[in-house]
This record gives sequence, structure tokens and C-alpha cells, in this order.
Amino acid sequence: MHAKTDRIRVMGVIADLANSAPAPGREEGLATVADLERKLQEWIVTQVAPISDADLVGIRELRDRLRAVFIAPTEPERIEIINDLLAKARFHPTVVNHDSLGLHLHYFLPYSSAADHMRADCAMTLALLFEEGEGTRLKTCAAPDCTNVFYDTSKNRSRMYCDKQGCANRMHAAAYRARNARRLSQD
Repeated sequence: MHAKTDRIRVMGVIADLANSAPAPGREEGLATVADLERKLQEWIVTQVAPISDADLVGIRELRDRLRAVFIAPTEPERIEIINDLLAKARFHPTVVNHDSLGLHLHYFLPYSSAADHMRADCAMTLALLFEEGEGTRLKTCAAPDCTNVFYDTSKNRSRMYCDKQGCANRMHAAAYRARNARRLSQD
């Protein structure tokens, strides 16, 4: 797997993790260790020690910091959070090839805790993203009733909606109805 492809995959994991926090209309996405185990499997997180309650607590704390990166108003504030994540991570980089992901980097010791694994992987992915000048791709959904964050993979960085809840369709339909209402009121 090309490094950039793996980075895009991990950015999807980071956004999904950040969006697992409870919010209006959304329950806690990581309520139990079993929830965390399911998500780790979905995210293809491998080579971790058995999942514990401490992992659940650690990953929820990581989730809050990752969400803070997305919603921080300035790049220096985002970088400060990323640097804090980097300082708290335990790194042991290795080149690996598993689960049909192709060659890619792991930034953590094999079979470390899930929290340590995710902290190292997420911190390094974000650091590399900003180092490449791609930090503006971290966005918050523009729909007024949505709190989701996302990684904008559009070519021109123009995506505005998360699309996890059909936000783009709802907002486009609302804009269409508003235009039609204005047009009808002018006639």
C-alpha cells in the first residue's frame, strides 16, 4: 500500500473515532470493551494486546484530543495538540505487510496496548499530514445540526459535509426549496 493511501485510510479511522463521542442525537459509540473490539476490527487495527478497560479509557481520551485537532480554530492550535499527542506516544517504527494492506509503517511496538497503538498511529499520521501541508483537509460538517468531523479527500478541498447522516443531501434539498420559495414569492 502506498504511504499516502494508508494515511488516507488512517485519517478515516481518526475521523470515525472522533465521531464516536456522544453528541446530541448520538449515543456513545465506545460504551463497552466489546464496542471497542468491534471498531478495532473494523479499522483493521492488528497486533494489539487483549483489549482492557484501560484501553477503553485511553482511547476515549485519545478520541477527545483527536476531535480537538479537527475543531481547533487555527493551525498553530492544531499543531500544539498534535505535538502533545506525539509527546505522549510510544514509538517503535517498523515496516510491515499484513491483511492485504501491502507494505506500510507501524509506529508502535507489536502487541502493545490498543491505546498505545492508536495513540502512536494517529499522532504520527496527523503529524505527517500537517508536515505535507494537508491540515486544511480536517473539517467540521457545515450542516447546522451536525457535529461530525471528517477528512476532506476531494481534489480541490471543497467538501463541506460529512455525509454520515446525509447532510449534503439535506442541505442541498433545503437550498433548492429556499430558491423555489423565493422564485414563487417574486412571481
